Amino acid sequence: MDTYIKNHILTSPDKLITYADYIARALYHPDYGYYMKEKQKIGRQGDFITTSNISDIYGRLMAKWFLFLSKEHELPTVFCEIGAGNGRFAQAFLKEWEAAANTAIDYIILETSPYHRKLQAQLLHPHFSVRYVESLTELKDFEGMIFSNEFFDALPVHVIEKDNGEFFEIMIGISNNQFQEQKVPLTNQEILLFLEESQLELRNGQRIEIPLAMKAVIKEIETVLSRGIVVTADYGYTNEEWMDPRRLKGSLRGFSQHTLIENVLRSPGDIDITSHIHLDYLMQKGEQLGLKGIKMLSQHEFLLKLNILKELEDHYDPNPFSEINRKNRAIRSLIMPGGISSFFQIIIQQKGLTDNLDAYFED
Repeated sequence: MDTYIKNHILTSPDKLITYADYIARALYHPDYGYYMKEKQKIGRQGDFITTSNISDIYGRLMAKWFLFLSKEHELPTVFCEIGAGNGRFAQAFLKEWEAAANTAIDYIILETSPYHRKLQAQLLHPHFSVRYVESLTELKDFEGMIFSNEFFDALPVHVIEKDNGEFFEIMIGISNNQFQEQKVPLTNQEILLFLEESQLELRNGQRIEIPLAMKAVIKEIETVLSRGIVVTADYGYTNEEWMDPRRLKGSLRGFSQHTLIENVLRSPGDIDITSHIHLDYLMQKGEQLGLKGIKMLSQHEFLLKLNILKELEDHYDPNPFSEINRKNRAIRSLIMPGGISSFFQIIIQQKGLTDNLDAYFED
């Protein structure tokens, strides 16, 4: 992968590429990309942990909630998960659906990684039936729910910096056979439009990631969604949080074996690369395009709204390793202050529903 990207840079105009180009190749190249490789990425033996990897409670609660919403709003029981990882969320969801629902569900997965598709097949088949799509455009006139968990944070981003009142884009070149950043005057009109639309006011010397790919996905979701709900679970910052002095250097970073890697130009294809998403922009752009923003709340607040506390087994078991105690510990870890859920936000949007979805999230 290292040689492949270097050759790409050397044959590019001015021998420079954007961070977005670099990240797209490092993560999604069909042969060398991090997410495409036959390598465990999620869990203790991988590079990062997701909520659904801690317990099946997340997927089960989402199944119960969607079952409720489909009845309340007369929605088709069609559920699309974007980026299903190792398939544990889908497995938990479908198990709960099988146990609680008296109607079939059309469970759709949009997954680009052949390796993750293989893991999903190992968990789901032959007991559960899922339908795969290659892109959102296949979901034309979609009615139901579109769900993603830690999807947007893994999309390619451009990187810009404000220096002495002027904007520069950070490009990637090569020096002494090593990847090296180089600042060039910002001329990308899409990035300038993003700054205008987001109303971000960068500090002098501030660096920030610009998620043009996220903007494109929001547009795709709105285009294919005819009627239904969009639920996005991810970590990110509001505009106010982006302006905190601690965010001066942006949020772009890598992970390998649960270890933070600040230099994402190291070992392309072998490390996860991620950045915090622009929460306000996701809501604002959705509204502009036709996705009504219902609520943005922390993941632990969301789980409490879904009555996660009812899932706690309230009787004593002297065996700390019993299934009951393991389940209760997982639930507590998801709702305790400072736990994993405190780092994630849930954004809920809808399109085409005439009933009041807001009431479900009133305090």
